[in-house]
Amino acid sequence: MTDWQEIPGGVTAPKGYKAAGIAAGLKPSGAPDLALIYSEVEAIAAGVFTTSQVKAACVDYCQQRLEAKASAQAILCNAGQANAATGAQGWADALESAQLLAIALGIAPELVLVASTGVIGQRIRMEQLRAGIAPLVAAASETGSDAAAKAIVTTDLVTKSVALETSIDGRPVRIGGICKGSGMIHPNMATMLAFVTCDAAISSQLWQKMLSRAADKSFNQITVDGDTSTNDTLLGLANGQSRTPAITEMGAEADKLEAMLTEVCMRMAKSVARDGEGATILLEVRVAGAPDDAAARQVARAIAGSALLKSAVFGRDPNWGRIAAACFI
Repeated sequence: MTDWQEIPGGVTAPKGYKAAGIAAGLKPSGAPDLALIYSEVEAIAAGVFTTSQVKAACVDYCQQRLEAKASAQAILCNAGQANAATGAQGWADALESAQLLAIALGIAPELVLVASTGVIGQRIRMEQLRAGIAPLVAAASETGSDAAAKAIVTTDLVTKSVALETSIDGRPVRIGGICKGSGMIHPNMATMLAFVTCDAAISSQLWQKMLSRAADKSFNQITVDGDTSTNDTLLGLANGQSRTPAITEMGAEADKLEAMLTEVCMRMAKSVARDGEGATILLEVRVAGAPDDAAARQVARAIAGSALLKSAVFGRDPNWGRIAAACFI
């Protein structure tokens, strides 16, 4: 029996958040391509990022921001151009994007985090982004999560969203999330963007540790095609608007919050794998009898990543020998 229940609302389910998604002309298709997640107050912020040696400008930007100040108030995400391998001008574009949103929201630039997804090697279409900031901010609402979820996708066939609620100190606490990802999916991280909002009050160090552990159990455990990317980003905001006592150390309340955060991330990770490019089956590998968690993960990844096993599963061929062969690592 779980300590939470599923609720609607995605990233705007927790108190004090607004979101929006619009078509700004970044995608040639004319589909929604610019998203905003906004906390009405400054929030504790944490992030987990790609392990690739080549990182997009948005990843470098967010890592630097969070190292300097573990708080944020807004996340801006563009879809269409990854702004990766774009050099000094790509970095300047990321900076300008954050500054433009900060001015429109009336907050400090260092409180804006940015994310990009799309074609590697292409800069953000800054003319379209500049024109899109004002209508994006104007569209932000407490029911805007679905619009934001639509605006961050690229090759995804479906949007991905979840929200859960539990009780801490007799008051409701909520965590919501949206993500995108379909192709180039493999640990660690995956070619994905994920944004999580929470209305609990928690210390920055504890929030970062919780988010990192949740990522290890979710986004770092899925594989589709064996590739990773330059832009992989998981960002989490916690704004304290539930008015529950601040969680500053591990204990029963921290455990409950982390369990719900992990569940949110696991549900989103499974939705990414389920929507994998060309995928027809979601396969879960469970390992029993391993000496420790690391060994279990190694075996599970070897099985899930085996091309021969994937072929057998796709062909409905119950050849358990391929599972055994994959374990001989």
